[in-house]
Amino acid sequence: MAAWCSGDSSSKPIFVGIYGAVLGGFAVSALFFLLSSFSSLSAPPLPLPTTATTTTTAVTANLSRPTPTQPETMYNRPIWKPPPRGSWMPSPRAFRLTREMVAARARDGAIVVTFGNYAFLDFILTWVRHLTDLGVDNLLVGAMDTKLLRELYLRGVPAFDMGSRMATEDAGWGSPTFHKMGREKVLLINALLPFGYELLMCDTDMVWLKNPLPYLARYPDADLLTSSDQVIPTVTDDSLENWREVSGAFNIGIFHWRPTEPAKRLAKEWKDLVLSDDKLWDQNAFNDLIRKNFGNPVEGQGDLVYSYDGKLKLGVLPASIFCSGHTYFVQGMYKQLHLEPYAVHTTFQYAGTEGKRHRLREAMLFFDQPSYYDSAGGFLSFKPSIPKSLLLDGAHNVESHFALVNYQLKQIRTALAIASLLKRTLVMPPLWCRLDRMWFGHPGVMEGTLTRQPFLCPMDHVFEVHVMLKDLPKEEFGPPIDFREYSFLDNPSLPKEVKESLLEVQLCDDRSSGCSSINETNKHRPLLLPRNSTEEKLLNIFSSYKSVKIIQFSSMVDAFGGFADAAVETKFRNRVKRYVGLWCCVELREIGHIYYDMYWDEKPGWKPHPPETREQDHPPWS
Repeated sequence: MAAWCSGDSSSKPIFVGIYGAVLGGFAVSALFFLLSSFSSLSAPPLPLPTTATTTTTAVTANLSRPTPTQPETMYNRPIWKPPPRGSWMPSPRAFRLTREMVAARARDGAIVVTFGNYAFLDFILTWVRHLTDLGVDNLLVGAMDTKLLRELYLRGVPAFDMGSRMATEDAGWGSPTFHKMGREKVLLINALLPFGYELLMCDTDMVWLKNPLPYLARYPDADLLTSSDQVIPTVTDDSLENWREVSGAFNIGIFHWRPTEPAKRLAKEWKDLVLSDDKLWDQNAFNDLIRKNFGNPVEGQGDLVYSYDGKLKLGVLPASIFCSGHTYFVQGMYKQLHLEPYAVHTTFQYAGTEGKRHRLREAMLFFDQPSYYDSAGGFLSFKPSIPKSLLLDGAHNVESHFALVNYQLKQIRTALAIASLLKRTLVMPPLWCRLDRMWFGHPGVMEGTLTRQPFLCPMDHVFEVHVMLKDLPKEEFGPPIDFREYSFLDNPSLPKEVKESLLEVQLCDDRSSGCSSINETNKHRPLLLPRNSTEEKLLNIFSSYKSVKIIQFSSMVDAFGGFADAAVETKFRNRVKRYVGLWCCVELREIGHIYYDMYWDEKPGWKPHPPETREQDHPPWS
């Protein structure tokens, strides 16, 4: 730069012009970058998830705002109403969280808030959709990255910029990014409470099944109402938990704050605590603070307890209706107590974000895009066959549990093989378990819970859902095998043309005369398929039915005779061996978990025993 400045003075205008051109180029580039995020809204938003449960009343209530005396703005625009096509996206400043933004969306002094990054877009859309179906529109979504902010704005979802500048990828549980998201929640609560509105703060991995605001209004003196990880009911009606009997941790995935001084003090100290230690889990810090001065009942309101500084009035939401992943998906506590659930939070599960998504899909609570309900190759399903003795006979113990699960695994293994050959998406069957799964030793089901035996268990109790969705190298693991949840064919979102394009397949004995006339089967009768059909026969028979959307087998017992190519079979085995996880855990053992084995039946004398040593503690495929 010094050499450049020492040049002849007559050349300075030229270099100044060049320098100006460079600066102008940087300015144009910066403007282009800005417009790539905040540009003309010429592209239409992606299709909005639809649900058969949407009611005219709820939609009408949601679309009734703003009132005629209020001009429509991006703050008060009806939810799901996208901005006009061709309009410009407002500047980043317009998405800052302000008192005015909250006031425009609040109803009766309350606001419902969640937050996340782009990786949770489908969870957020599901969360919003459930609320708007219930007629609740006093909500806001905090966007932790500009990609999510833009997508929500395009879909007509009221959003604000949290300024987090977080990556758009999923943050795994316990990772540094996970802890950062927790701290962002604490900061957000501290930012919202001074605005003076009641705050219902929620994680994105939960859904609302009933409008919670009337329930929360039943306890106007509570500074804070929190959900919990309680798995044993302390009450049998819809009242708050008996805080004297609550042993589970307070869960911060669903909790309601009133803008009182005790609540603000708690929020402030919580913020200071988590900011002082990057490794501190926000939920643990919250529990530590709440328990500091805990145990004095609020006079005249025995369902509330003084906590934190001895002045904060706390209530614990009943886990039977503000459900955890255990009380909803495993116990079905609300059913057994004949109650109506308000919410379900996908806790107590074992396959990360993919497992959470799958659980909501199993319960038909997740809103997917229309493409999810169709498949280029079509679908394959089957009716599982389980002997009564495996379900009900004998004691519920490790041996009977694995006998039941292994019997089902063998059928699923066959179905995966046929689905792979036919290039179809497998609709998983419902899974039955005799024993619950935890991350610690237990006697089969936790004492005091309402878990019935046997019970319909979530798929992630047995299968590694996240591994099944992983992009494994084809050279070693063969082609991917897509799958759907067991309730898929009953989902109201499944198009009629898919549901009605059905071919039933009935297995038969190849030696019988009727089984040989398979090509004469008409569309009004099941197609007859010989048991233990070869790969060649399967491909030959079903080549005529590629246009059929759903092929449904009456059974998978002895449906497939094996692969013709040993290399193809090896890759398939490599893949599906990794699909199953482990059961946990036998009590009073250092190593108490037991691995499931997709090929258990090929090992004479296989028994469900935990590893004896650390060296033996590995999956059967490793």
